Amino acid sequence: MPDTTALDQATSVIEKAWGQPIEVLEVLAVRRPCDDPLLRSAMHIRTALAITDNAASVHQDRLHAMTRPGYVPAFYELDRLSSSAADLRVALAESGAYVQAIRRVLEAREAASTSDRGPAANLSRAAVARSGLASHAPGQVPDQPVPAAVAGPSAPSPGPHR
Repeated sequence: MPDTTALDQATSVIEKAWGQPIEVLEVLAVRRPCDDPLLRSAMHIRTALAITDNAASVHQDRLHAMTRPGYVPAFYELDRLSSSAADLRVALAESGAYVQAIRRVLEAREAASTSDRGPAANLSRAAVARSGLASHAPGQVPDQPVPAAVAGPSAPSPGPHR
């Protein structure tokens, strides 16, 4: 069994998060993009990852062909060998960045789903309302600001001097 690629890893993570096969999710992301924008983002990133994963596979196959046992690369192939190695490293780095981006999308999805319910959402709404950042109804005058308290040592009171 070959090692799992970044694309395989991303596919399984997306399928697990949305609880459906990737083929169904692809259709949902195209047909109803406004229903779940995070799914659409994850699918776009996965598409870019598929392209990068394919490029990494091509570069890796080329390197294996040029470094197979018993094969001595010709002098003119050394540049191609070096550039294929560099291209493979770039493709693998891009694949890692795409997988990380998909993880960030999934974290945002989890954060959005947990912020909609529970006491934390109520507490944050209450804090915004108390802070004065909440919008006021038209025609309603916002509360006047409270004067700031003076900080520091109090001044000595004037009194009889001896």
